[in-house]
Amino acid sequence: MTFTLRALLVAASATRVLASCAHGTFLRPRAEEGGAVQVGTFGYIGTIGPLNWAALETPANNACATGTRQSPIDMVEGVFTVLQGSDVQLTVNDMPAGAEFENLGTTVEIITQGGTLNVADKQFELQQFHFHLPSEHLDNGTSQAMEMHMVFQSAAQEIAVVGAYINIADAAPAAATKKRSSRINNNNRRQEAAAPPAAAAITPTTLLETIFSVVDQIATPGTKVTTPPLVMSEVVDLLKANAFQIYAGSLTTPPCSEGVSWHVSTARLGVTPASFTKVRDVIGFNARYPQNTPGQPNLLMISALGSAAAAVADAAAAAA
Repeated sequence: MTFTLRALLVAASATRVLASCAHGTFLRPRAEEGGAVQVGTFGYIGTIGPLNWAALETPANNACATGTRQSPIDMVEGVFTVLQGSDVQLTVNDMPAGAEFENLGTTVEIITQGGTLNVADKQFELQQFHFHLPSEHLDNGTSQAMEMHMVFQSAAQEIAVVGAYINIADAAPAAATKKRSSRINNNNRRQEAAAPPAAAAITPTTLLETIFSVVDQIATPGTKVTTPPLVMSEVVDLLKANAFQIYAGSLTTPPCSEGVSWHVSTARLGVTPASFTKVRDVIGFNARYPQNTPGQPNLLMISALGSAAAAVADAAAAAA
């Protein structure tokens, strides 16, 4: 089966693949401060894309094609447990002098300056946070505009990731219109009164607007810039005011290592249309396709088995 799978995957570069989801962790120790930004050699399209990550470096990336608890997934009822944000101890230090913001070629990433996630009697230290466009996780079958991943590591080298969806902020509300004429009939009034309340508006998140104000300065992979001062409390407070959907999955980039504790927030962050356009123009498309339900066979294994079965059937038919 291993041979069959490898034969079906297109051969590609044997250059060592670096995992952006693990940047600053034991899987990818961060370079010295002030050193060159390491640019990843995997991608999201063609022969360096997710369908071929396992072939980019074997056996290191084998889990990308054989793992049974791969991320991202469709966040539907039954695949996660819910933990209220008030039950999670989450802190992230402000960065009054700004933070290093770098382009890894596969994403753009903020190198953080302290933060912890305490859950289930374990403490994880914040390493970095980065962005995917569109969202990697689906919200009950629906893709969101972007997703932020905050990567934490424990002393035992375990990985926990907090994921937060990012939507495009609603336009500013229009000026109030004049009251309708009193001639509106009572039936219309009753219909208006019975209408369900509108969904809460998505407003721009100050932290994201501050970060993305300089994203165009790192348009070239391997470049970096220092952001303006970053105040993290707005995002932390929003995350803690909502719930986390928790499941055991993997890194969403090579080597697709499993055992990652995912905490996907029910909160919604927001960016203005202008900021979204700036980010899109820099990072483009960088989302791994949704994986199978945790515990079920890897989609690439299923595909390989199907291809092998079809080849056997064709050979048998030709010999008949």
